[in-house]
Amino acid sequence: MNGTTGQTATDTEDQVDRDVQVTAADIARLGDVGRAAVSNWRRRHDDFPQPVGGTATSPAFSLGEIKEWLLGHSEGRSLPAREWLWQDLRAGVPEEDLADLIADLGAFLVYLDREGDDWAALSAADDAAVAAVLPDRVREACAGPMRSPLPPECLIRDRLPLLRRVAALAVESGTKGTFAFLRERYFELHTKRMYATPEPVARLMAELCGPSPEVILDPACGSGALLKALRDHSDRGVHLLLGQDADAATARLTAAHLALHAATVRVSHGDSLRQDAFPGTLVDAVVCNPPFNDRAWGYEELTADPRWEYGLPPRMESELAWIQHALCHLKPGGTAVMLMPPAVASRRSGRRIRAQLIRRGALSAVITLPLGSIPNMAVALALWVLRRPADSRTPGHVLMVDTSDRPEDFARVAADAWERFEAGADIDEPGVSRAVPAVELLDDDVDLTPARYLAPPPADLSPARVTGQRNRVADLLRLAVELVPTVESSRGPKDLPMVPLAELLRRGMLTIHHQSPVRPGEPSEVADGLTVLTAEDVVDGTPPTATTPDIAVQHEIIVRPGDVLVPGVARRPVARVAGEGGPVLGLRLSLLRPDPALLDPHFVAGFLSGSVNLRNYATVGSRAQVDVRRAELPLLPIEEQRGYGAAFRKLAEFEASLRRAATLGEDLVQLISDGLTHGAVRPSTNENSENDMKEKP
Repeated sequence: MNGTTGQTATDTEDQVDRDVQVTAADIARLGDVGRAAVSNWRRRHDDFPQPVGGTATSPAFSLGEIKEWLLGHSEGRSLPAREWLWQDLRAGVPEEDLADLIADLGAFLVYLDREGDDWAALSAADDAAVAAVLPDRVREACAGPMRSPLPPECLIRDRLPLLRRVAALAVESGTKGTFAFLRERYFELHTKRMYATPEPVARLMAELCGPSPEVILDPACGSGALLKALRDHSDRGVHLLLGQDADAATARLTAAHLALHAATVRVSHGDSLRQDAFPGTLVDAVVCNPPFNDRAWGYEELTADPRWEYGLPPRMESELAWIQHALCHLKPGGTAVMLMPPAVASRRSGRRIRAQLIRRGALSAVITLPLGSIPNMAVALALWVLRRPADSRTPGHVLMVDTSDRPEDFARVAADAWERFEAGADIDEPGVSRAVPAVELLDDDVDLTPARYLAPPPADLSPARVTGQRNRVADLLRLAVELVPTVESSRGPKDLPMVPLAELLRRGMLTIHHQSPVRPGEPSEVADGLTVLTAEDVVDGTPPTATTPDIAVQHEIIVRPGDVLVPGVARRPVARVAGEGGPVLGLRLSLLRPDPALLDPHFVAGFLSGSVNLRNYATVGSRAQVDVRRAELPLLPIEEQRGYGAAFRKLAEFEASLRRAATLGEDLVQLISDGLTHGAVRPSTNENSENDMKEKP
């Protein structure tokens, strides 16, 4: 085992108070090795701890037993101190208190960052003396950057060994790096509490706010990524960062995180729409990535709220409530940049508010982002740039930008268009950006989708493009033929020992998972904005096309690579192996998770999609009603399964290639047709001559 500096076999003064469970990934971090090494340890060492939880494919182990084993097998070599510290934090407090402990350690790190010399002198005393004065020292250091007084729980005498370890780690990794590590590990355990806007989008939002905001607000700040981006972008120095988040733990962690990066921070806990932490406060800029599609945003109790100066947000339009909340906090001339789902631009219920935003000069720009710029979103989101009007004049134009086709440089394209628009330039770049007269937007629909107002880009109908597309179709068809697997004479299907899937389930060779719909009144465990793999996606062989909460599911069952997916209803048997993980399992799907040491996933999918299993399905009209437990598989040795699996995998790739070829072929037909009718190309004279020669006797 290789080690860095930190925990050794003789360094055992910090005992595990509460035995928590750790995964193979955690063990690899504690041992400073790769995941493969942990698997080898399990096979080679009879004394390696046995799992105490988890599943066959993702076991969980006792932290206490793992620590004892690692220390016994480290041969006195050092192990990574910060990973051992993290696991000791988990074991030292109940799970519900972990966030508060890390936030307290963040405050201690703020003290170290600002008063390092004071700690150097103070830490030389014994624990009793340090504990007597440290709480007041930390409070004083945090009084400037953080509003909330520090709870003293982590600063009592019993915690001083822990604080000394944190201080030692800060010497090695820095105060900011140490807290970033602890915060990252916490959010790995609590993914639903992490609400971070990707850095490229956050930087773009900061650019759109301008170079010099001094007071900034994010009313749904999550991890604080947007506030930090503006703080880093400002050329005059941000004086005050204001944030609010509905999750108390996230708010505390974000306050400590930002206090290590900014001069003054005020982060509060609460629902900004119902319990605004900063009533009457006016700021230079507001940035926000608010919750989407929130049907319980407070419509009933907030009907008469004075913030709705552009109109009462409809019950199903929470995003328009967040937009007006942001506007009410802006100083005259201040800028708000809001991340919005595309439906906000066109829902009929919101057209009156959209019209008021335009008429009163509050809306400056709408910028469509490329699909994928925000992870786990099946639709392309948009940035709305808004201004608190400084006077009663209505601006003549609204900037519309569509970066959908510019995923590599979308931020530069959007920022350049905004800069030129701000400078008063006449913007009209086909397919990308345009300064649209406000009167053109104020029709019956008030649809603010940028693509609707952009001139189409000039089509490339050149012979070179036609030839290139033709060659791509030809190459794809040639490659598709090579994917057809070669086969040879077999014993015949009757000789294969078929076993019901239910029997394989009983033997523990696989597990079966199904998704439950959310019924009225039931809570959902699944966060909004996650991609959902639907039964239609599996049938069509396409990536996920839906998101939560549009597809309301009850459990966050995440599809993993190697899972076998079977639609509940199909015209013919269908089963596909997931190539990539990430989406949430949708409704009317069976997810089979084979033990890869016993069952090859492609072997399972191939036999489930074969017509041999039609007899095990109930027929409903022209479709098969699938009860996957009734399906049968041959029980073959794993090596023989892999031979079948390789053939089935090539068939799946062949099918996918045919679908791609069909799509490219349709595009080629349209391209040549457009080229001929627009006069960009004409029929080849060589081809006509060849045909004439073939027709002559």
